[in-house]
Amino acid sequence: MATYRSTRLFGGALTVDLPSSFVDVSTMRQVPDHQEVYLDKDGFTSIIFDITERVGKAGSSPAIDGAAMTTHLEDIVDSDTDAVKVWSTANTVFSKLPEDTPAYTLIATQTPTPDPKSTAAAPPDFTAIVLNLIRLERESTDVLITINVPHIKGEYSEEEVDLQLGKQGRLISDAVEYAAKIWETFKIKDWGLFKEV
Repeated sequence: MATYRSTRLFGGALTVDLPSSFVDVSTMRQVPDHQEVYLDKDGFTSIIFDITERVGKAGSSPAIDGAAMTTHLEDIVDSDTDAVKVWSTANTVFSKLPEDTPAYTLIATQTPTPDPKSTAAAPPDFTAIVLNLIRLERESTDVLITINVPHIKGEYSEEEVDLQLGKQGRLISDAVEYAAKIWETFKIKDWGLFKEV
């Protein structure tokens, strides 16, 4: 079980509890102003908070919000060659947001196509993606919280992972636990943030 610490995002405009082993990437390299990126110092998992312009039609419905989720997922994977499979989608409740805030979570995998000519280090076998979408229509904003979980040969037990059979393995189970903590603790303290970004 991970331990968590309260973390201020975007200068304290947002707060959330993140695993204690995750470090702020902006202390090591440049991160765009509309993102906060945290990386597990003991592994390869990252958590990205991304404030984007709201996509899609006005209003909220399964069709409108589902299309927005697809658009954001396509932007994240940004590849014509990698295989992407969505395993589950669900409505999500963020406990510290207004009750009527539309929010969703999906779990997907991205599997790179091997390049036999490449001399670079082998890519991950696949990357699990836990994508959380918060739709803030009044602010014309979508907040994306993406947990990327690369599965690198030798770093995970292959026999523990078979999403078709519902076996997530430790790394994906940990990511789902992180997401649940985010749903419980994510708080907007300064709504003016969405006018600035």
